[in-house]
Amino acid sequence: MKKLLIVDDDEALRGLICRRLSTTYTVFETGEAEQALALALEHKPDAILLDLRMPKFDGFELCRNFRSLSYTSNLPIFVITGESGAHKKECETIGATGYFEKPIDFVKLKQTLASTLAATESQPNKITPLRMNVGLRLSGTDARDKQFAELVMTESINPDGFQFTSPTDFAEGCVLEVFLTGGAERHVGHARVVERSPAGLARQAYFAVFDGPRDWILQKHDAVTGS
Repeated sequence: MKKLLIVDDDEALRGLICRRLSTTYTVFETGEAEQALALALEHKPDAILLDLRMPKFDGFELCRNFRSLSYTSNLPIFVITGESGAHKKECETIGATGYFEKPIDFVKLKQTLASTLAATESQPNKITPLRMNVGLRLSGTDARDKQFAELVMTESINPDGFQFTSPTDFAEGCVLEVFLTGGAERHVGHARVVERSPAGLARQAYFAVFDGPRDWILQKHDAVTGS
């Protein structure tokens, strides 16, 4: 089933949306805007339902953050709000796909989700990450110019790189020495951090791509394709 991420600080409403949509979609939900970014990177939803008004982050800022990350930059994002349509144009400007006022018209929401995701499926296939946990040892210099060596587990991989989470602060552009662990350790190559989730999470999510030759477990001809 297609996957949805629901982000709303109203627990009762999240429960209602889950009940109404869980027969058609695999649903992940949170009331914490900070957690939403991590869940999106972890579960790779096919669409996001987003409340506008939440503590700490508001929906406008969160929508911009989703659009700034490569994994979520093209996902359909549907704003669900108790406010009037006054913000509809602003939501379109920051990249929202659709706008639904509370109380939710679930018939219309289901129809819109189905048609939007069907249109996404009809787009040409492209290489997508493979959800795989691979043990790595990373070493190099962190964002504070301190030497580090750390064991991590990937969240996903593709022929060109990998996603992982870590409590260490890596700046974008940071170069990592990558070693495969498990059994006989081997050097994979050099990778560069090209993306990081916004600051403030206990464990930051990162995506690193290889620079130059690599002895990686996934090669171009092994690429996983999907809609």
